[in-house]
Amino acid sequence: MNDENTPLLNPLVDPHEIHLIVLTGVSGGGKTVALRALEDLDFYCVDNLPTALVAPLVNAVIQGKGGNHRRIAVGVDVRNRGVDFAQMPNVLSELAGAGVQVHLIFIDCRDDVLIKRYSETRRRHPLASRRRSLGDAITEERRLLRPLMAIAEKVIDSSELNVHQLRRLVATGYAQATEGLTLMFQSFAFKRGLPLDSDFVFDARCLPNPHWQPQLRPLSGKDAPVREFLEAEALVGEYFTDTARWLDAWLPRFEQDDRSYVTISIGCTGGRHRSVYLVEKLAAHYRHRREGVLTFHRELD
Repeated sequence: MNDENTPLLNPLVDPHEIHLIVLTGVSGGGKTVALRALEDLDFYCVDNLPTALVAPLVNAVIQGKGGNHRRIAVGVDVRNRGVDFAQMPNVLSELAGAGVQVHLIFIDCRDDVLIKRYSETRRRHPLASRRRSLGDAITEERRLLRPLMAIAEKVIDSSELNVHQLRRLVATGYAQATEGLTLMFQSFAFKRGLPLDSDFVFDARCLPNPHWQPQLRPLSGKDAPVREFLEAEALVGEYFTDTARWLDAWLPRFEQDDRSYVTISIGCTGGRHRSVYLVEKLAAHYRHRREGVLTFHRELD
């Protein structure tokens, strides 16, 4: 906690549109994945932060050069023994009283799923030791985190979520904290079905397919040889130009309708080459113009 004579926020700083998201939860639940999703939304992100440094961080970031950072996300968990979970509610309450929009997200997960994840990755739980089994470490962690879970704005159970789904859930839930419309570009395979959360779907199966090139087949649309193959095809460039032109014409209408995010899905047969390439290219194109551009690759994530 700050000294009672030290203001939590500098009174010369306008705090009204400052968003602070505190991400916490059980180890192995997916907090790092969620933090990266917020980083993609242009949040200033810091992981593994002690309780005493949360308020000073907010103050320091909003007073930074240019004053552009009004969205901050911090990760808090048991890895840092300097975290006083019992004091965190007081810190967040004082920040909220100073005008900061505070959001606490708790990432939870069933014990059996956590044990399976640790077994598959062979990672060591931060509270596990020779005298404490993995199950006991998870139990102790839940006890320590109880004060934060009790005040969480949102509890996300990641037990049945993959990385892609968790990122999307966090991003869509907090896209409203960004300025303007958030664009979510995702690739997919038609053979595995349409993404049900799409606002627009584009079909790239008419384009030349790198799959039929043996040296390109094991690669993805993120790899340079696949990009070079597709960029050498005039039809691919025409498809990209027409798609970007169409989006340029219609996305402003969604912004006028107060939408916080739009999901644009691009599919090909296997979801590895053409759709991935186009998603990455469109995302790069729009990142030069706006904040809050995300990419998801359903068949790669």
